[in-house]
Amino acid sequence: MTQAAGARRLPQPGPALEPRLESVPGQALPLAFALSPGLTLLEAVGRPLREAGFAHAMVTLEGGSFGPFAYVLPAPSPDAAHAAWYSATQAPPGGARLERANITFGLRDGQPWLHCHAIWQEAAGRRAGHVLPEESILAAPMAARAWGLSGIGFLAEPDAETNFTLFHPVPDAVRALPAGAARVIALRIRPNEDVVTALEVTCRRHGFAGAVLRGSVGSLVGSAFAHGGMVADHATEILVTDGRVSADRAGQLRAELAVAVADMRGHVHEGALLQGVNPVCITFEGLLEEVA
Repeated sequence: MTQAAGARRLPQPGPALEPRLESVPGQALPLAFALSPGLTLLEAVGRPLREAGFAHAMVTLEGGSFGPFAYVLPAPSPDAAHAAWYSATQAPPGGARLERANITFGLRDGQPWLHCHAIWQEAAGRRAGHVLPEESILAAPMAARAWGLSGIGFLAEPDAETNFTLFHPVPDAVRALPAGAARVIALRIRPNEDVVTALEVTCRRHGFAGAVLRGSVGSLVGSAFAHGGMVADHATEILVTDGRVSADRAGQLRAELAVAVADMRGHVHEGALLQGVNPVCITFEGLLEEVA
């Protein structure tokens, strides 16, 4: 258990399920490609991954633009069936210029699906939130980095604790990868577990002496930063901008996690998270790559 001591908790509608930290080891091959305009985000990401032979990946995007563009923000739940919900769909006129996006790419009901959090510029200013992959169309090419997965995958299934359909890591077919593949851990952190501590626990569990996070998205119950700032909203969307686990002078593993946070108005908050006071709201999906 990695529950955040002294942090806010958000009760979920269903039973607290075990394990609180799901983690599956495997391998990942780094890839780089450009996404083609004129396609939905789902197809633009899925096509080059299929051509490379991967059904599961963690992806980051930079640059380019969307038009049309659709997204939602974290919002209070309208009923007791969920602890938090989504806003109405936002579709800014003129689309949006992408700054950065993190994507979990896997399968839902046997078909390709993705979970995307991003930062962008729209007519109203700089915003962040949850991008709708079938309603957002690329208007200009985007640079993509991906980590194609072997031996592990991300499967979206109904989750009885939160009443959402969520990605979680599963064992998958092992494929032969060329030189350059790395050992990785695919993980999902459940609600009310401290996200920073959970990364340290996961690395120790799998014998990683150090790791970097690739992509990775999730939600937090508010957010508390090392620089002293806070986001009070009970549900916030996050994407990792820099995450790593390394040994301190005493040889203990310590995680450092820098994120961009979208509050309930879509405003962007950035910084390193404090340990022990940043519990997951609904889910956190991550990929830890081993480093020496």
